[in-house]
Amino acid sequence: MGQTARALAIPTIDRQSLHRLETLFIVPDIYRRDDVAERQAKLARIVSNEIVPRLLKLHAQVVPAAPPITVVIEALVPTSADITGLADIVLGSDLEAAAAYVLMMRERGLSMETLFVELLEPAARLLGEMWDRDDCDFIDVTLGVARLQKLLAVFNETHVLPGLDTHRTVLMAMTPGDQHFFGIAMVERFLTAAGWQVRTELEGTSESIADVAKQNWFAVVGLTAGSERQLESMRTTIAQIRRESRNQAIGVMVGGPMFTANPELARDVGADGTAPNAPAAVLVAQKLFDLGHRQRV
Repeated sequence: MGQTARALAIPTIDRQSLHRLETLFIVPDIYRRDDVAERQAKLARIVSNEIVPRLLKLHAQVVPAAPPITVVIEALVPTSADITGLADIVLGSDLEAAAAYVLMMRERGLSMETLFVELLEPAARLLGEMWDRDDCDFIDVTLGVARLQKLLAVFNETHVLPGLDTHRTVLMAMTPGDQHFFGIAMVERFLTAAGWQVRTELEGTSESIADVAKQNWFAVVGLTAGSERQLESMRTTIAQIRRESRNQAIGVMVGGPMFTANPELARDVGADGTAPNAPAAVLVAQKLFDLGHRQRV
């Protein structure tokens, strides 16, 4: 299959194949909480009874002689309403609905890169903001982010990799000189809950962090920095990791307040991406995993 044909290929989406991915993208402990089904049903009712009618009413008010809402959505790139709608869907239990929505976007010719930047990652970021506001709890957000991960993997076709559960490994480290470990702890917590194997280094030099990546295979490395004073140290650490990493296609993501204020700064320090909060970092890690796989094949 040529590169163009492969880029336009649409995977088969069905309930059975999506369900089979649960053990890879959501740790079993998440489902041990007794009220998960009840919470999902409650969220689904909220979406059905409150969110969707509001969107339909707003649509009719803005365009009185409006065509069906599906026709309008198909004609638009993702909007803030679309992002909110996807977040609501993945907080419920109907992953097929979320997959069908992404499939509709893909069939219109939008690339997965565009959908990641304009729909999936913003939806994960919104879930993090909802968690910060206590609109939903850790379990709800974890389930939602894990479902977004599954969608990304399905559409990038990395969900069929042999030994997927052993390849989704991440090295989280604090940039030498950084003392703020709360952020990295939150990212680690969400990554672990979303099915990643995580190794965390809270102390060490650029050389020792790079040596860990040299001695062990990681798909992704994540570095955090608390202030601009650590940027040069971060740049040095990233360069050394790329030189010495056992996985030469390793993806590098970074986090910290300065990257939230200026995401383009991530490229300046040599990283592949950044995320403004922990749920979004999970989706960025999955994207880098998918990109790394394409580089290796």
